[in-house]
Amino acid sequence: MKIKNRKHINLKTICSLTLVLVLLYSCERDLSDDAEFATFSTEGEIFTDTPVGLGSDFYFPFLGSKPTAFSVDDQEGYESEASMRVDVPNADDTEGNFAGAIFRIDGVGRNLTGYDALTFWAKASQGVSIGEIGFGQDFGENKFQVTRTNISLGTNWAKYVIPIPDPSKLTEERGMLWYSTGTQSTGGFGYTFWLDDVQFERLGTVAQPQPAILDGATLNQDAFIDVPIQLTGLTQTFNLASGSNQTVAAAPSYFTFSSTDIDVANVNELGVVSIVDTGTATITASLGNVVAVGSLELNVIGPFDFAPIPPNRDPGDVVSVFSDTYTSTAIEFFNGFFIPDGQTTLGGVVDVNEDEVIRYSELNFVALKTANRVDASAMTNIHIDIKVEDAQIDTGDFIRVLLLAQNPDGSENEAFVEIPSADLVAGDWISFDRPLSDFSGVNFSSLSLFFFISDSTVSNILVDNIYFYK
Repeated sequence: MKIKNRKHINLKTICSLTLVLVLLYSCERDLSDDAEFATFSTEGEIFTDTPVGLGSDFYFPFLGSKPTAFSVDDQEGYESEASMRVDVPNADDTEGNFAGAIFRIDGVGRNLTGYDALTFWAKASQGVSIGEIGFGQDFGENKFQVTRTNISLGTNWAKYVIPIPDPSKLTEERGMLWYSTGTQSTGGFGYTFWLDDVQFERLGTVAQPQPAILDGATLNQDAFIDVPIQLTGLTQTFNLASGSNQTVAAAPSYFTFSSTDIDVANVNELGVVSIVDTGTATITASLGNVVAVGSLELNVIGPFDFAPIPPNRDPGDVVSVFSDTYTSTAIEFFNGFFIPDGQTTLGGVVDVNEDEVIRYSELNFVALKTANRVDASAMTNIHIDIKVEDAQIDTGDFIRVLLLAQNPDGSENEAFVEIPSADLVAGDWISFDRPLSDFSGVNFSSLSLFFFISDSTVSNILVDNIYFYK
């Protein structure tokens, strides 16, 4: 009886399990056949006769650009009825002295892994050079930003190609297009250019990748513990169907970085080198399994050499712009792009063991802007500590310090003083102290912008302790 009952129970159990498996199989089959999993759009078109799939809130101008520069022109188009129109303003336009904006999808991004280039047709009202056009800017991380510079436009429609450095990275991209250009090539006079049939394409003729870091140079430099270094000169070059090579600036996240000694220096995906300990390490990179040309050999010599500590002055005798010693004004930005064409300066503020220092590389000109106007009218002098990190200083080198006031009535005035090569010391801090009377013509009650300019071989500097005193 017990044996029979056991058999009955086992048979019952087997039948139940079989039914469960059949049901599960049936459900799995139905799920596989009928379920729709969430995926990102693979749409390649950005603008034909109208913006394509960008949503209702997709146009974001750059700071300082003319916000109304972009429109849809229903009178012009490349073999079509409409195009994107950009009216670049005159250099003295009070609404903005250049045209620049991003076009960002209002919603989730697109999967662009099936394409190899952004293409568009373009022309201009006169022969001009457009400063920058690209994709990947989203006013967030800009993780996969790409830039093509100095694009020459004529008065007839022509097709332009911006290769994608590594399409496999673009699984969810929101930054469809961006541009930035001024009037440097037209003597300050405005002009118009048009874009049409803006889209991502798979051309199949984008070939022979040639990635590079540091513009392909082999560099050797000293470094300091806990002072990060931003890798620059990151590019990808392809050969196009025309037979010509096209180079674009590529964001660090396209690259895979490596270090010969991660206990001395290591690199993150944003191209920032962290300096860990003394010793030597060489930084290299690859892009899409192709070794990039260029390398950086670092000689880490020890802790950072800080600027001299400012004297303990009465707070009433100091108006501080940037210093850990004194209470300073808020900074809106440390690296402002007021004139997009031609600026090469990289960098900004870095934190060294909770002490902030400004570090600029590839310096030609750069602007630091305060969040509010600085009133230094009761002060008599200005102080700035500057250290040139270049290996040598040549005769004729200089650093120009320019102060600009933005007055309540909308007018501006500026003046500058140059620090000549004789006063600069490679590898050492120098203190720049000048009476404000040397900056004649500036309204010291309404200061807003502080420029550092170097039209010389000086290209890497540290800046600290910017303040006025009496």
